[in-house]
Amino acid sequence: MSIIEQLEAAGEVLSPAVRAAIRGLEATVALLEERVRELEARLAQNSTNSSKPPSSDPPGVVRPGKKPKGRKRGGQPGHRGHHRALLPPERVEQIEHVPEACGHCGHSLAEAEEGRPVHAHQVVELPPIRAEVKEHRMVCLRCPKCSKLTRAPLPAEVGGKHFGPRLTALAGLLAGHYRLSRRSTVDLLSRLLDVPAPSLGSSEACTQETSAALEAAYREAHSEVRSSGWAGVDETPWKLCGKKMWLWVGVAQRATAFHLGRSRGAAELKKFLGDFGGIVSSDRWCAYQIYDWRQLCWAHLPRNFRKLGLRGGKAAEFAAAGEKVCDRVFERWRKFREGSLDREGLKREMSPIQASFRGLVERGEKSINRRVAGLSRNLLKLWPSLWTFLDEPIELTNNAAERALRKAVLWRKGCFGNQSEAGLRYAERILSVSATCQQQKVHPLDFIALSIAALRSGNAAPKLLAAAT
Repeated sequence: MSIIEQLEAAGEVLSPAVRAAIRGLEATVALLEERVRELEARLAQNSTNSSKPPSSDPPGVVRPGKKPKGRKRGGQPGHRGHHRALLPPERVEQIEHVPEACGHCGHSLAEAEEGRPVHAHQVVELPPIRAEVKEHRMVCLRCPKCSKLTRAPLPAEVGGKHFGPRLTALAGLLAGHYRLSRRSTVDLLSRLLDVPAPSLGSSEACTQETSAALEAAYREAHSEVRSSGWAGVDETPWKLCGKKMWLWVGVAQRATAFHLGRSRGAAELKKFLGDFGGIVSSDRWCAYQIYDWRQLCWAHLPRNFRKLGLRGGKAAEFAAAGEKVCDRVFERWRKFREGSLDREGLKREMSPIQASFRGLVERGEKSINRRVAGLSRNLLKLWPSLWTFLDEPIELTNNAAERALRKAVLWRKGCFGNQSEAGLRYAERILSVSATCQQQKVHPLDFIALSIAALRSGNAAPKLLAAAT
């Protein structure tokens, strides 16, 4: 009952002006209450109920843990032990230990026979490291005919550089893949190799030569992602001289490519992926709507529902029902991954869940709560993209892309982005090549060193995707 109705029921006679004033105040109070709920919900956001990263969580945030299974931590009784694999004999120095006396009675074992095969215990140690330094001496000779001087040129593979391909590759890898600052890279190399410390300018030259050497490999990884049948795609902010940029990632089966652009919009995405014809796994960001064949990330939905539930009331009821649907979907998916459900069984068990979820969002579309109605309309609009995983051999989450971005985000937090366009290209290339090497089970240091050696000698760059074959 409104305030006007309450006053009239009590016998008060209200003039039109008073009625208008009261209605205006009621409308203002309603707006302010909605604003308070909005601000309180925004204040309560963290990584468990929104897209905010865990590093932004304030103290006291408890992330949901795994459900207890009733077992103690550690290895369970009867499980097969995991032991360190022994290196082959040609890789090790063998030291034999023979017992001299019986450990039980003390009798001499001088002429005893072996009772069991030798037990091997290998100890891996890091030897002292010193850089291998090659001094190229260019002899200068005087021609006996014309009396002019001729100095021997440097070999093409040296390229006038003071650091070899492998050391240059290590410097480039430490800065990008391992996220060390330039000063930390210089300090580590000087202490590790026992040589005078390279200058900060030399470390920057190493990263730029690494970037130039990886240009062909980056194009190869980018082309592979664009032509793949599936790609997980995500984006995160970046910086160029303090100005906002966006780092995009595409993760395919065989390769990963990063792209740094100036916007988060569909035009930048099109520039990155082109006319992609496969399945795009992503969140519900509107830029991805330029691609029709999609799989929405189900890992985002529980966070969306928890965020909605912060507003209380009918929104909380809707959010709780949505979270239960997500739990049911993941439960069936785990059974499918474990092998207790085949694809037909997965579709069969998902059918009632789909119907229940459809009914929930259709009711939510008609809600007077604009947040509930907005989320419901969006889910109905993208409805087919929620269920692509039922027919295609793909994951129902976009976790692969989010994991790929995680290293880049940690690097950004330490380096605050790049200071030049050349730095942007280096970031794209080192992130793409190191991630693709991991997928191809190739050591990135070996591949980058080969690429730098090829660049210096003028030879063709090594193939990134053929490196594992």
